[in-house]
Amino acid sequence: MTITAAADGSALGNPGPAGWAWYIDDDTWRAGGWPHGTNNMGELKAVLDLLETTGADPATAGEPLVVLCDSQYVINSVTKWMPGWKKKGWKKRDGKPVLNVDLMKAIDAALVGRDVEFQWVKGHAGHPMNEAADSRANAAATAFSKGAAPDVGPGLGDGRAAAASGDVAAASDGATAAAGTTDADLASRSADREIALYTDEVRSDHDKAGALLHPDLQVIDAGGEVFNRAEFLASLAPLRGFQRVEIGDVVADEVSPGVVLVSSTTTGPYGRTVRSSVWLTDADSPVLRHHQVTRVN
Repeated sequence: MTITAAADGSALGNPGPAGWAWYIDDDTWRAGGWPHGTNNMGELKAVLDLLETTGADPATAGEPLVVLCDSQYVINSVTKWMPGWKKKGWKKRDGKPVLNVDLMKAIDAALVGRDVEFQWVKGHAGHPMNEAADSRANAAATAFSKGAAPDVGPGLGDGRAAAASGDVAAASDGATAAAGTTDADLASRSADREIALYTDEVRSDHDKAGALLHPDLQVIDAGGEVFNRAEFLASLAPLRGFQRVEIGDVVADEVSPGVVLVSSTTTGPYGRTVRSSVWLTDADSPVLRHHQVTRVN
């Protein structure tokens, strides 16, 4: 039996608090998000989580799947552009890196062996399933804007969605912690905490920020200046105006037991940077030990 689902994303301010959701019916849907993200990140994550959730369950993994999207970016990325990007090492025709490449790669892997069709629907035009996904994605983004945990939904209806990868983050003891999963891995939690360091909630509260930082933290900025933990904490403030940046392409990899390398990019009024962070496990929680910023243009 063919499964039809709508997938949608939302970002307040774009970038800003972001949410994603997929919807099959009122008893079968799932949502999540981040403290800081973009519409495109939300759209892609909704598709990825739908693929992973249905793919993880034997009852749905073999069924044809129709995905309704109002994002031409997502549909074109997955159905037209992705094969060429892969051949070029995940670079675009102009040689620049593909945006949101971690999500793109994960979607590519999740599509293997699946019968999936993407259909475009016009957004905010009264399509019942699209509207249902949109409202849930927006609700998740709104929850993150208030520092609250979003309603992640029933998933496939019996808790099976918890087996799919999740990045729903909720504020807890001054950090973002994985929610919507029963056993979030260290890499995922480190990525969530990396993203949290760009949120107003964390940057305006040094106690919350400090909970994410190793006592021996070293930060090297784009100009080569080195900061210790106290100096870095003192420099933190909400990102406003020309300081506002958009974080993307977040990739986390546990390179050795208890050690996670997180790479990301940021774009803003002062250009684009590539960032590398090392997160170490401390009392079962990742803390930032090293962060380096390299300006690329």
